Formats: sequence, structure tokens, C-alpha cells
Amino acid sequence: MKRNGLVVVLAGVTAAVFAAGCSGGVATVDGKTVSKEKFRAYLQFKRIPAGDSAKVKKALDDYVERTAIAAAIEKQKLLDERSMEVELEEFKKEMLISRYFEKFLSDKVSDQAVANYYNTNPGAFEENRVKVAHILVRINQTMDKTALQARLTLARSIYAKVKSGMDFAEAARQYSEDKQSSERGGELGWVKQDGIDPEFLKVTATMNTGDISEPFKTAYGYHIVKVLEASRKALKPYKNVEGDIRYQLRASAKSAEAERLTKSVSVKKGSYSESGK
Repeated sequence: MKRNGLVVVLAGVTAAVFAAGCSGGVATVDGKTVSKEKFRAYLQFKRIPAGDSAKVKKALDDYVERTAIAAAIEKQKLLDERSMEVELEEFKKEMLISRYFEKFLSDKVSDQAVANYYNTNPGAFEENRVKVAHILVRINQTMDKTALQARLTLARSIYAKVKSGMDFAEAARQYSEDKQSSERGGELGWVKQDGIDPEFLKVTATMNTGDISEPFKTAYGYHIVKVLEASRKALKPYKNVEGDIRYQLRASAKSAEAERLTKSVSVKKGSYSESGK
């Protein structure tokens, strides 16, 4: 058949003939042969099973049509060929680099490598934790000075009761406005010191086991804190840091491999200017 002045001859290849390994190409477009090897690679790229005759035939029709249209457009010389060549070169570079590193890093940074790094560098994954309980008197952004002072006065009265001998857990159950923790006697459990309010951290960092703080303010309200167990270092769970380790190892391995690859080829750089000087 004729298409835009180009002679397109289909070989009439079915999947059975293709799989049997017929000689020659699977089609010719404008006098150029489309080899079986090239079309096989196309099928693999499109993830089309070679044994599916209907899909292979449609894939061949589509491939030949697109090849014919591209050949016709090239002949019209309407596009900037140099610009197209540069774009194709850059696309090829990007594809080579990304696919190479995808495979390289998959092999280099395995699950075992990530686990080994975690196990051999425990100091990198330690964090300070403190076990605390608190009593909270809530505040909000709409309160004026008078309302805030009333809230602080309430917190101080609760603190006075605790210092006078009232059990802290009982005071939390009666007075704390953090309903979740109040049911547990105010207990918050082990709190990461790098993951809490800065003022909360400032107060608890120097407290010892059994110490009870005076009321202090955070964005949530006025807290009275009891340290159940003083600050100590603890290892972060592996699942919490696995992604960070993998990212770090991949970045390091990629940088080292990119440097090795660059040094493995000869590079001489000149200079460029529009004047040509």
C-alpha cells in the first residue's frame, strides 16, 4: 500500500512465523528493513507476549505505521534536525544514567547492607528519651491576659496540692485536661526529647527521676510534669530509620560510582563563546 509516497511492505508475519525464526525482516519501510531482532526488542519494551498472535500483529501494524510517518516527516525537513539530535542525545544520556544507577544501586544497597549499617553504627541512631507524666491545664489562642492568668492560677493550685502530698497520678486523673493521659495518671510514656515542645524539653532535660516541675507554658497550656525515669539514650527502632539509611547509602554509593565512571574516560574541556574566540 502507498502512504505519503512511501512504499510500505508488510511481511505478513504472524506470531507463529515470527517465533519460528523466519529469515529476513518483519517489514520494510521506505526500502529499509525492520529486522526481527529490532521488532523483538520492541515487543519486549511494550511487554507484549510473542505467543499472542493478535497482539503481535497489532503491534507490528502500529510499529510500521509510526515508523512510516516518522520517515515521511524526516523527508519534509520542517524540523530543526540539529536541535532534535541534541534532544535525542540528552534523552539517551538520561536513560543510560538512570537505568544504570537503578541496577547498580539495587545490587549495591541491598536490604542486608542497610541492616548491616544499622547494626554496626548504633551511635548514629541513638536518641534521648525521658519517661514522664503530666497534668495539663489547657489554653487557647483566643484567651486574653485575664483568662490566661486564671489558667495559670489553677495550675499553681494543683501544683501546690501535689507538693503538699497529693498523689501525682490521682491529681492527674482529677484535674488534667489531657483526657487521654489523665486516665493513666498523666503518664505519657517515653518521650523523645528531640520530638517534643522546646520548652517541655528545656524543663525535663535537667530533671531527675521523681522530680516534679512547677507549672510551665507551652502552646497547649500549662504543664506540671513528673519525671518517672530520667533522660537516657535509646536506640531508634530499625523500621523508623531504615528508609533514611537506604537513602544515605544510595546517595553515597551513587556519588562514588559517578566519580569512578567519570575518571574511567578521557575528558578534555575547551571553552565556548558566541564570538568563537
